[in-house]
Amino acid sequence: MNEPMAKHVSWRAGGVARQAYVPVDLADLAAFLKSLPVDEQVMFVGLGSNLLVRDGGFKGTVILMHAVLNTVRLEGERVYAEAGVASPKLARFAAKHDLVGAEFLAGIPGTIGGALAMNAGCYGAETWETVDEVLTMNRRGELQQRKPEAYEIAYRHIALRPEQEAAGAQGEWFVAAWFKFQSGDGKAAQQRIKELLQKRIASQPLQQPNAGSVFRNPPQDHAARLIEACGLKGKCQGNAQVSEKHANFIVNLGAATAADIEGLISAVQETVRREQGVLLVPEVRIVGDSVSGSGANREPCHSNG
Repeated sequence: MNEPMAKHVSWRAGGVARQAYVPVDLADLAAFLKSLPVDEQVMFVGLGSNLLVRDGGFKGTVILMHAVLNTVRLEGERVYAEAGVASPKLARFAAKHDLVGAEFLAGIPGTIGGALAMNAGCYGAETWETVDEVLTMNRRGELQQRKPEAYEIAYRHIALRPEQEAAGAQGEWFVAAWFKFQSGDGKAAQQRIKELLQKRIASQPLQQPNAGSVFRNPPQDHAARLIEACGLKGKCQGNAQVSEKHANFIVNLGAATAADIEGLISAVQETVRREQGVLLVPEVRIVGDSVSGSGANREPCHSNG
């Protein structure tokens, strides 16, 4: 069906997916996954806030989750949220029910599925610190509940433990999770959410298409500091630019290609490695095929800074 992925990623750039599917519910998703050829590439996409699809496109099936699998509810002392729930929605839900500890999720510009898959975090907290249990689905449409102990959990990293993979658990996707938050002052939590959102607005280029933080923070340092120390704020490639507001953001000035963005990511990596002796690791996921010659002979953008 050649679905333009620029419509589904926050950079508003990139190629097409050969096929896209929007599930009605978990049962529908299970039936669809079972119907796919066993060698079909499958990629789940929420808000597309940490994703870039190269200009040559993705030759598999994209499953669009945002605003579809978006149930969030209280189940006893836990909060159940499906993978398509926007992270800020979960933060607000918890605060409304006098639960605290979810406020940081308001600063994550993605869905719960994406937050689980990369252990997203901000303001000193990470997603998996609040996870009590997850619900996964495999290629056969089978559901499995797993505790955090089944995973290797690190900064911006989640992987099944080897013994779980040996037992045949690989090839699963997160479709929901149960979270545990502490009882507390819901009004104070709501105020904290407002403060975090104001901080985000003040420090990040939210008026321009971007994918959030491009690079992971190195141990005991910040990627933005290293990039800024190299004088890279405002650096351009095509219509992609290192944000002049926050150095760890790359923005689309209006007509950037995926090649522009990926090329700028590589250029920043190389400059920081050469001048600071640190190899920055991308937080964003880059998939798909390149277009031969893409990004060549393009007019550079013009920086104001």
